[in-house]
Amino acid sequence: MELVEAIILSVLAASTPLLIAATGELVTERSGVLNLGVEGMMIIGAACGFGGAWLTGSIFLGALCGIAAGALLSLIFALMTLGLAVNQVATGLALTILGVGLSGLIGAGFVGQRITTAPHLHIPGLTDIPFVGRILFGEDAFVYLSLALIIGVWWFLYRTRAGLILRAVGDNHASAHALGYPVLKIRALAVLFGGACAGLGGAYLPLAYTPFWVSGMTAGRGWIALALVVFASWLPFRLMIGAYLFGGITILQLHAQGLGLGIPSQLMSSLPYLATVIVLVAISALRGRAGSPAPASLGLAFVPDR
Repeated sequence: MELVEAIILSVLAASTPLLIAATGELVTERSGVLNLGVEGMMIIGAACGFGGAWLTGSIFLGALCGIAAGALLSLIFALMTLGLAVNQVATGLALTILGVGLSGLIGAGFVGQRITTAPHLHIPGLTDIPFVGRILFGEDAFVYLSLALIIGVWWFLYRTRAGLILRAVGDNHASAHALGYPVLKIRALAVLFGGACAGLGGAYLPLAYTPFWVSGMTAGRGWIALALVVFASWLPFRLMIGAYLFGGITILQLHAQGLGLGIPSQLMSSLPYLATVIVLVAISALRGRAGSPAPASLGLAFVPDR
């Protein structure tokens, strides 16, 4: 039971940055924008989050720095794609390259430094319950925030008028514009929200997952977050299931290496990314048979009127 508990706790920790970043990207894509720069926003969020926490001694301020860094990078994306009508795919890829380069520059002075990670919740009597206590009442604030975030996004998209408008903009921006809705403004806000979530997901890594900064520590999680949005068919709760599934695969390969199964460690380390490719290919094949494409607005030209 202790081993199972440890595995579940590890899966929750590994899944949290994926869930936070993918939730932001889901909102962005629901507005009709495809931002491939999630990896760049996550890594810059990780660098600025660690730097902010190390300089101020506050995990909270470090998280705010990560959020601000991700939002600032997404603002560049919004200005390029919404303001100047630059190609989304090319801009997103450039954003990733920019984020990786800036993170190395910002984090150069923090290599070798350590911080105290985010504290875990402890409720006397509840956290000490065997097996479920630490899982339900012993996590750090980021884990609970990720769950609140996915519930909040679901409520916003399907239970509010603003969410209905955002989905309308994503489904048919021309009709939404004809009805008088500010398409570019709505999409810009969605992009900024996605960038803030990506920055927070990246900041989680040095602030709660590992207490130090390492260049490239996101290790492709931004690309997995992008794949999760497609895997979830742009549905919030399916996204949560996918995030925990991919987090479980990440932890599985670590435990498999520890058991000494004789499988090359390089192959085991590639399992999360191999699973991502397999899932995307399977989804593409199934959609091709069912004739159900992705949201029609993704990749279309933006409405020029403001």
